[in-house]
Amino acid sequence: MVIYIGDADLMEGSVVMREMHYLSEDEMARVENAVCRYHNHSLAAHECSSVLVQRVRAPISVVWSLVRRFDEPQSYKHFIRSCSTAGDVRVGSTREVTVISGLPAKNSTERLEILDEEEHVLSFRVLGGDHRLRNYRSVTTLHETAVDGRPATIVVESYVVDVTEGNTKEDTCTYTDTLVKCNLGSLARTSEHLTWHTGRHVCLVTGDSWGSRAEICEPHVPTLFSVGNLSQLQN
Repeated sequence: MVIYIGDADLMEGSVVMREMHYLSEDEMARVENAVCRYHNHSLAAHECSSVLVQRVRAPISVVWSLVRRFDEPQSYKHFIRSCSTAGDVRVGSTREVTVISGLPAKNSTERLEILDEEEHVLSFRVLGGDHRLRNYRSVTTLHETAVDGRPATIVVESYVVDVTEGNTKEDTCTYTDTLVKCNLGSLARTSEHLTWHTGRHVCLVTGDSWGSRAEICEPHVPTLFSVGNLSQLQN
């Protein structure tokens, strides 16, 4: 499940928290400090922003092993064809990203702003490229939780981006939210696959709602948005 929190909600951290009504009281307490610190953006008149939340049925260590790879975002961001970096990955490092065909974009140059291994925070900024996300800044934070008594993760991702010329804030957020939702859904599926499946999708869990025995299972992977839909959103 991806929860959307709109532009106006970002002006006050407490309002943001009230919008996360699907989270338990304990989960809200876990994410509150991070939301106030990392996801409560001040916006200029030409900018728009939103926050999205994804619950992942995988331990935070598994999810973070994917998110932290600034040099390999294509491990779960399937709109990315390739990524190249120079030297060790550290704050200030840049990457050159090539996007798959069919999107209204070709490439992007991005800089790592935050990489906090202890708090599980990653932030990057877009410096340039052939795309429509001008001055895009993103922050992703991970938070431990549990689902059905098993380790799980809450992922909170927010962004700020310039309103695209000729479009409204709503148009720009709709396009950008679509990309982020797709990435978060893919992150969840990839993390859960790494956690619960091996070989030909063999479920190794036993007992509760995760499965009563080891069995071959093909995970359901819904198509949230097509490349065609994305390319039309801001044409």
